[in-house]
Amino acid sequence: MDWLSHDRLGYNYRLSDVAAAIGVAQVERADQLLADRARVAAMYSERLSRIEDLTLPFPDQGAEVRSWFVYVIQLPRGVDRDAAIRSLAERGVASKGYLPCIHLQPFYRDRFGFRGGEFPVAEEMSARSLALPFFGGMSADQVDRVCTALAAVLEADRSSARQSHL
Repeated sequence: MDWLSHDRLGYNYRLSDVAAAIGVAQVERADQLLADRARVAAMYSERLSRIEDLTLPFPDQGAEVRSWFVYVIQLPRGVDRDAAIRSLAERGVASKGYLPCIHLQPFYRDRFGFRGGEFPVAEEMSARSLALPFFGGMSADQVDRVCTALAAVLEADRSSARQSHL
């Protein structure tokens, strides 16, 4: 997950003038943008709930409502996430591993000496996390395509596991 690797600690909240102008325009449409993302997340949750051993994001509770900037699932235990990413890509579905363990970021490894195996639960959860394609304009057909591909990848993994036990 090199795309999420950070070699130093810090924040950068500065926006260019163009990014700020786009942001102002989006604020005016924020309610609609958030509603569109919630609609896509609901479609994913409904369709993916049919897949065995897949862990989905927790639903909103009461007044607590998320903004849905990404839709991340937990693959079943024993599934090789990198192999699943490759298999999804072969089916035309882009996905990425998400979210790396903070203690394994280069800054924390170098500064504090953290190593793999020190936080096994966090590391397992990280290794099973998968971000699916997600944007507010996704159609039901696009969500169905992703879910169908994921179900096929997981079924192929289960079949392979059954064959190796014979």
